[in-house]
Amino acid sequence: MKFLSPCAAAVLACIPWWALAQEPAPQWLPPPDQVHATLQAQPTVRAAAERLQAAAATQRALEVGSHEFQANSGLQRRNVTTEQRRYNEWELGISRTIRLPGKARLDREIGSSTRSVAELRLEDAEHQVARRLLDAWMGWLRSSAVAEETAAQDQLLSRERDALARRVTLGDAARREMDVLDAERATQAAQALMARDAALAARQTLALGFPEITVPPALPALPEPQELPDGPQAWQARIVRESAEIAIANGETTRLFKVAERTRAERTPDPTVGVRVLSDRGGTERVVGVVLSIPFGTDYRSARAATESANAAAAEAEAADVRRAIEQGAWLAVQAAQSKRAQWQSHQQALAAQVAANTRTRRAWELGEAPLGEYLLSLRSLRQARLAETQARVDALQAAMLVRIDAHAMWHSEGEGHGENSAHAVSP
Repeated sequence: MKFLSPCAAAVLACIPWWALAQEPAPQWLPPPDQVHATLQAQPTVRAAAERLQAAAATQRALEVGSHEFQANSGLQRRNVTTEQRRYNEWELGISRTIRLPGKARLDREIGSSTRSVAELRLEDAEHQVARRLLDAWMGWLRSSAVAEETAAQDQLLSRERDALARRVTLGDAARREMDVLDAERATQAAQALMARDAALAARQTLALGFPEITVPPALPALPEPQELPDGPQAWQARIVRESAEIAIANGETTRLFKVAERTRAERTPDPTVGVRVLSDRGGTERVVGVVLSIPFGTDYRSARAATESANAAAAEAEAADVRRAIEQGAWLAVQAAQSKRAQWQSHQQALAAQVAANTRTRRAWELGEAPLGEYLLSLRSLRQARLAETQARVDALQAAMLVRIDAHAMWHSEGEGHGENSAHAVSP
């Protein structure tokens, strides 16, 4: 917060942060207070907070108006030849252009719309950072889970090699089986190193991108993905209703229509009213008068009004396109959450079947009923099944959390939203 101006810091500090739909944060996600801190510290959020301060200043300027008092003065010397006299003369005046009442109302409405859009942009900046944080966090979870699984498989092959070495010593197994197992173990060790490097890179990406988040030293236990409560249609509707992007597009459309109306109002020029005081003939004549001037509007004002009206109509069309894109994205996000959970269930069933098959194959190899190559092939299939189940689990959890973030049911302010909020559970 030391990088923010006092006003912008106050804007961020007064926001009621981070209630996860009235439930405690899941243990495998970063703590809400750290999420709060990292979102406040993100450069895009700080920039949006500063732009909100600029919008507030713009609102004040529009409310006050741009017309100011103008003072004018003049000195002259009159030479009257018939009288053979010279007179000192002076002139003072003050005037101000008067903003018509309808224009003042429109300026106030434009200022209010400008500030409202800036507030929505701040909210959207927080939302986009929350999405990036989820992506980085789940990327670390995914790569760490894969690294743990490959390391466990490497240790398993090491134990199998030790057991096979004892059998070779006893003459119960051929030396060539040891060579085959050594080759398999070396391949697995290389895969374990690759997975470890990927996990370290993901941890570094998370730590550098979100330094306020404390990355745990060990991978937290990942729960089983659950179905979205309340059904998919409710979540789709909430994502659309809470979308800051739709609200920004609608707010900008409203602002531009007000600007167009204000520009049309300029076809009736503002009058300038003033007071003028003159001293002539050395003060023997004094004049006090009122000055009124009104510009004559030209086609320029009509052209400007037509320009702003077209801009407003274009913004209205773009707002409809934004809403259509958000509706499509909401459907895809909810569909992905359902689909990825179904995929995880299939991978879980495949893993259970592969574990049973591997157990029988290993027993057959120990009894000499199956060659080592068949057992190693079974081990490869088991490794693939475990990795597929792990990745599918993380993918399903991430898809469900993304739905909650887009619906403002997680990592968003309690009072935030653009429609009638409803509480949703945040089960994984």
